[in-house]
Amino acid sequence: MTTSPQLGILGCGVMAEAILSRLLAQGCYQPDQVMVTTLSGQRQAWLAQTYGVKIAQANRELLQAPTLLLSIKPQVFLELGQDLHPPIPSSGLLLSIVTGISLSTLEQVFPGRTVIRAVPNTPGRVGAGITAIAAPSSITPPELHQAETFFQVIGQVITVPEKLINSVTALAGSGPAFVALIVEALTDGGVLVGLPRPTAQKLVLATITGTIKLLEEQNLHPGQLKDQVTSPGGTTITGLSILEAGGVRGSLIKTIQVAQARAVELGQIAND
Repeated sequence: MTTSPQLGILGCGVMAEAILSRLLAQGCYQPDQVMVTTLSGQRQAWLAQTYGVKIAQANRELLQAPTLLLSIKPQVFLELGQDLHPPIPSSGLLLSIVTGISLSTLEQVFPGRTVIRAVPNTPGRVGAGITAIAAPSSITPPELHQAETFFQVIGQVITVPEKLINSVTALAGSGPAFVALIVEALTDGGVLVGLPRPTAQKLVLATITGTIKLLEEQNLHPGQLKDQVTSPGGTTITGLSILEAGGVRGSLIKTIQVAQARAVELGQIAND
């Protein structure tokens, strides 16, 4: 007897796969309760073999699932809307992690669904992520709780107004790449002054994770910690002077600003 899908995943890329793997590992769903679609036939076969999930032959097959995870590129959202036209009313949750696509646009494509926008990030692969969700005012407490529980498998969950969701995308969604670049640069600096690369990277990772833990547990403002480490005429203030001269602080701020603007731009492609 075939089990009806309880979770449908429209587009199973890296982030959706991370969520899927943790949902299955924690027993939230059984493999035969999950149905997915992807553009690549090779990827479909790999997902079926690796996780034991069902592969849908058409996107419409997933509409019977009470929970849908939408994880496609915003550039192909219009194609999805055309594929699902005319819209077929269905019930349940639609959890969208698609950059920029508004709640109102999602409601048009998935009528009858309670739609929620979410921004998870890649540390969720190891359960250390954070997801921001934005929900319509009409959502019920049980529906909101269901969405929060869904994303808690990959880490913390916070709720924000929809107007801030693109800002979250820029800071937390894209942020791991920015942090990885900083880790790489600091590691290269360690190599430049004579440290073996594995040693340098281990020192950088431990320093960053330890600093974060210290800030969290002692509820310190970053400026306080910076001042605690900085002694007159010492190595730290000398290094900080180079960062300030190089405009690192301003560059990081501008990075978030332009990433947020790009998220808005991507959304306008499908929302217009």
